[in-house]
Amino acid sequence: MKHLFTCKSLVAFLFTLLCSATLMAADITGYRGDILYFTDNPAKVADAYKFYPGGVLYIESGKVIAVGDYAQLKDTYKSAKIVDYTGRLIIPGFIDTHIHYPQTGIIAAYGKQLLDWLKNYVYPAEEQFSDPKFAAKESDFFLDLLVKNGTTTALVFGTENPISINAFFEAALKRNMRMIAGKALMDTGGIPDDIADTPEQAYAECTELIKKWNDKYRFNYAVIPRFAPTSTREELAVAGKLLKEHPTVYMHTHLAENKQEVTLVKSLFPERSSYYDVYDHYGLVTNRSIFAHSIYLSEDNYADLGKKGAALSFCPTSNLFLGSGLFNLNKANKYNINVSLGTDVGAGTSFSMLQTMNEAYKVTQLRKAYADNPDDEPSLDAFQSLYLATLGGARSLSLDKFIGSFEPGHEADFIVLNPQTTPVLGNRINHSNTLKEKLFAIEMLGDDRTVEHTYVMGKMLK
Repeated sequence: MKHLFTCKSLVAFLFTLLCSATLMAADITGYRGDILYFTDNPAKVADAYKFYPGGVLYIESGKVIAVGDYAQLKDTYKSAKIVDYTGRLIIPGFIDTHIHYPQTGIIAAYGKQLLDWLKNYVYPAEEQFSDPKFAAKESDFFLDLLVKNGTTTALVFGTENPISINAFFEAALKRNMRMIAGKALMDTGGIPDDIADTPEQAYAECTELIKKWNDKYRFNYAVIPRFAPTSTREELAVAGKLLKEHPTVYMHTHLAENKQEVTLVKSLFPERSSYYDVYDHYGLVTNRSIFAHSIYLSEDNYADLGKKGAALSFCPTSNLFLGSGLFNLNKANKYNINVSLGTDVGAGTSFSMLQTMNEAYKVTQLRKAYADNPDDEPSLDAFQSLYLATLGGARSLSLDKFIGSFEPGHEADFIVLNPQTTPVLGNRINHSNTLKEKLFAIEMLGDDRTVEHTYVMGKMLK
């Protein structure tokens, strides 16, 4: 009897094991479509991408487990659920490396350059974020817009009030999105009293926010001096101290965006050799630093950025909208600087990374008009543009082991692009022959309508 009972137990155990394996297999989902992702920077490496027409992306528990030709993989995952996106393009989610969520309400505010625009539009808008209910509502609205446009990760400016950062991370947690954010540090330069802090306050509040959010969930914290003109030397020193004390946080700020701004910085910090040198002197240039704009840099600045592994965020829509200038992508490539794309809402005029690619191409085209030899200024091509918005963004943020491509083990943040969503785009696609031609059409003519679905950790949010 004892032996019979043991046999029955063994049979029951094997049956349970078989059922568990079947259930586990059923949790795997394969997404069929044309799969594209990058393995390296196409400006530096030939064939730096993987493309599987009629391919499949297999996801389990929010992670990529396999990608490739459907015909070759289907027998390996026979029990997987299949979602058919034939005729669509499946790519990693977009990564926006410079955006201000408190400025959503002032997007496309008319008629000013940077310094006047900040005074007349930005600071009054940011005063509202001391209200927790308002901050929570704006955070939800902002993140919903990111999802609608296919952006799954962003490096985000808040206001100086910690309320704005807590509200933002709490809203992002509900969506399980990978986000980096921080409060703005600003204690001088005509900042209204109710949105200014002090060095002591900045240190205490950032320390508390870092403890609460950095390396928690899918989040990281960024130390964010708004820009040199709104920080005293003491405040910049605090930023440097925070970076030393917390090695996994980021540093994010504006650099050399506007000629008047550069002149102002020179007058405020006469002891420093350049705008860039202000940040470098206070220990703010590291391999976890991301500088937005960075239009007016010297050769030495580019060389040092490349040497120290800092990254630049190319923000074409805001640079054109505010009349700031033309980013030098080719110079950044020359010095092996990681570059990514930022929408820079609210000076930027669209949440769409596709529209940002559109404007980025035009910036590189416009640089030809000011070159003695236009051939010295190659235009941004379709492959590098998409790289900047995906793997380039991940590399800039040192997150390429988690996001930005479809390597097995990566988090399953991806989007489904439908190239037939508008008549003009659909017609252009039908007249395109190569992958590069089709990508370029999507980048020039696409927008939020082109993003049919957005997935975060394998869960469809749009």
